Amino acid sequence: MERRARSRRHLRVVSSADPDDTASVSSASVRYGDLADRRLASILAAEDTAERYGLTQYARSTCAVHRCWLHQCIAEPVHVSAATGHRWCPECECPVEVDIDEAGMGSVRLHCSRCGLLPDTTANREVLLACRTSLSAMHAGRRAALYEVPDE
Repeated sequence: MERRARSRRHLRVVSSADPDDTASVSSASVRYGDLADRRLASILAAEDTAERYGLTQYARSTCAVHRCWLHQCIAEPVHVSAATGHRWCPECECPVEVDIDEAGMGSVRLHCSRCGLLPDTTANREVLLACRTSLSAMHAGRRAALYEVPDE
């Protein structure tokens, strides 16, 4: 049995010595330099760079269009894609609604407003995973404060 090698696109380490790469880093700092949340700005810039080197846009935890955490804008119409099936019900051929509970358990739920069901497709599972990752990433910077010992 002959095994064929599969080619995979890998992300590579970006060196500051490469002028093309430093230009993309500096343009990212210009693009996100005005954001108050510096962690968000850093992750946006890192995901922009990773996307240039092979990361699929559906694996992001941030939104470059709206410059925010993905779960904060996933309900916008721009995030519906009938072609790929993201936020789409193939049975009803309509956009899927998104319910996100940021305050409570951080739950994410998709459902079709016509049939009331969750269209269980690979694309919609990617949406759920991306939103959960986004919620987790957003709250990661705040968790340490929950365990802070107050000064007495």
